[in-house]
Amino acid sequence: MSGAPAEPTAAGAGGALGDEEASVPEVVLVTGFPGFMAKRMIAKILASDEEAKVLVLARPKFEQAASAYLGSLGDGRAARTELLVGDVCDMDLGLAGSEYRRLCEEVTTIHHLAGIYYQGVDKRTARHVNIDGTRGILEFAHDAGRLRRLCHYSTAHVSGKRKGVVLEEELDEDQSFHNIYEETKFEAEVLAGKASKHLPITVFRPGMIVGDSKTGEIDKFDGPYYLMVLIATNALNVRVPLPGRGSAPMHLVPIDYVIDAAYALSRDERAAGRTFHLTDPNPLSARRVYELVAEHSQAKSPRGFIPTGLARTVLRTPGLEKLARAPVAFLDSFDGQVFYNCRQAMSLLSEHGVTCPAFDTYVENLVRYVRSSYEERRHQAPAGEEVADPLD
Repeated sequence: MSGAPAEPTAAGAGGALGDEEASVPEVVLVTGFPGFMAKRMIAKILASDEEAKVLVLARPKFEQAASAYLGSLGDGRAARTELLVGDVCDMDLGLAGSEYRRLCEEVTTIHHLAGIYYQGVDKRTARHVNIDGTRGILEFAHDAGRLRRLCHYSTAHVSGKRKGVVLEEELDEDQSFHNIYEETKFEAEVLAGKASKHLPITVFRPGMIVGDSKTGEIDKFDGPYYLMVLIATNALNVRVPLPGRGSAPMHLVPIDYVIDAAYALSRDERAAGRTFHLTDPNPLSARRVYELVAEHSQAKSPRGFIPTGLARTVLRTPGLEKLARAPVAFLDSFDGQVFYNCRQAMSLLSEHGVTCPAFDTYVENLVRYVRSSYEERRHQAPAGEEVADPLD
């Protein structure tokens, strides 16, 4: 590695970039392709800043897909992108020495979205990508002489098995974790926190991300979608029991809010050195969430519940086995009385006109997208064959 560590940007009284910073075109490095959040952030940057250049770091296996995606953005925007084939887990991001040095001289902002988000991942892979990958991007950030901000994407679930109110400034409270996903994201955030003494880092902790609040679009159905798909597609003509009482808040947040909020805060001087919960300030209970899904699906509402401790066994019964594939953390969320305080995020975002929409204002769009995806698969299925499982 080369270059002296960059000093953190001083927090200013104003919200947006300073005059000197705004006059210098942004060169933004985005990791995590082909993840849905990475694609959305790439599009957001290009649409919001006509001078910005976006560098997309993609692993060799995704080179062709990344090239096709960038080309699909249209000539005007595609011309302001550059594909870099490398890996955050490798030395110098897996780039040639000259290419790495060029990036160190050009990059002003980093959106570190690379990570393993699948909660059933094996321990070795999760540690390699989530921890070693974060360490690699932090090393690059130290070498980036023009760095204005490093945005590290964590998760609200670094709170693990904590109960009660969790503040944005809290991290290590001797909590235990449901799975290796939560644990490695926690350890990665610890690394980011230590590096923030020398680097201008902003940490984002989204809740459980669902589709776009306006279109319902999402890349895959997991997490809260395990039960949503069963209800919305009328896969079962019965009242589905919840895997828990469902009285606890379900911390759902639409992808467009996460992207809009993260982008706004990435350009706010006051956000440097701080952590933000990108969560719904007024989350509905899990039971109410799925009652609304059923209402907009014209399906039967969930009735009754399976005690959390027995859920894994009971859900193996015919018709409910798909729900049993859901991660333990998701099943536990039905009874997990945890509340994410997002006061700091709301305070700054209100000045940017960014607010988290209430679930009942966009649930219809989520249901419509799930149903249209199911219908599309149904029409594509050969005659006499079963419809492809939307959860696969």
